[in-house]
Amino acid sequence: MRQLFFAVCLLFALSSYAGDKLTIAVASDLRYAMADIVSLFQQQNQLDVRVIYGASGKLSTQIRHGAPYDMFFSADISFAGQLYQDGLAATAPQPYALGHLVLWSPNQNMAGIKLEQLAELDFARLAIAQPAHAPYGQRAKQALQAAGVWQKIEPKIVYGENIAQTAQLAQSGGADIAIIALSLARFPELAGQGYQPISTELHQPLLQAYVITRHGATNTAARQFSAFMTTPQVLSIMQHYGFEQGHFEPPHSGKHSFEQPEAN
Repeated sequence: MRQLFFAVCLLFALSSYAGDKLTIAVASDLRYAMADIVSLFQQQNQLDVRVIYGASGKLSTQIRHGAPYDMFFSADISFAGQLYQDGLAATAPQPYALGHLVLWSPNQNMAGIKLEQLAELDFARLAIAQPAHAPYGQRAKQALQAAGVWQKIEPKIVYGENIAQTAQLAQSGGADIAIIALSLARFPELAGQGYQPISTELHQPLLQAYVITRHGATNTAARQFSAFMTTPQVLSIMQHYGFEQGHFEPPHSGKHSFEQPEAN
């Protein structure tokens, strides 16, 4: 009887565990890397993981309006940090990588082409992510301004809602050239042509971080996934997609630590 009792308890525990769900809001630069990470995580855990991709600013706004996301992976630590300061995140921002920008085209090799040369090139449209809510778009604009070509080529610029849509915009013929995340340019479907890394000296760092949201505070699956992000397998995946790894110091926890930079 005692053995039967423990067997029933174990079965109940396993069935409850299998029914655990995790909903993650993820910046679009992680679209391919996160797909690999989640796949590996689900191989090792009986969990239902749902991933919502989008621009960091828009995902942050959705969380503020009650979207039931358990975790939020931001391409800019400021969005995650502001949620934490405002009591909408259960954990402080955990930096996980530095992102990088590249100049890319679906039809021509951009290797060796500098941003300063864009004003001289013959092209109709350049795609970047929307600076108002996409960190990669904001940094792209900063880089173009620092290179001294923003005013000259601004009439040719078209905008994607997020960095993944920016790449798709160029893929579909909506733009000749795009400034996208290195993590996307390394995906096989986009790696047909060479790309040119954009110097990080031309823009603010893309320090990326995640938080467990207030909604996910009691979700044990969120804690499991957070721990999983530090494993060698995940670090290997991140490096494969070009994310810079290392020890990153998050901003201090003062009142204005996580203010978001101006988007214009």
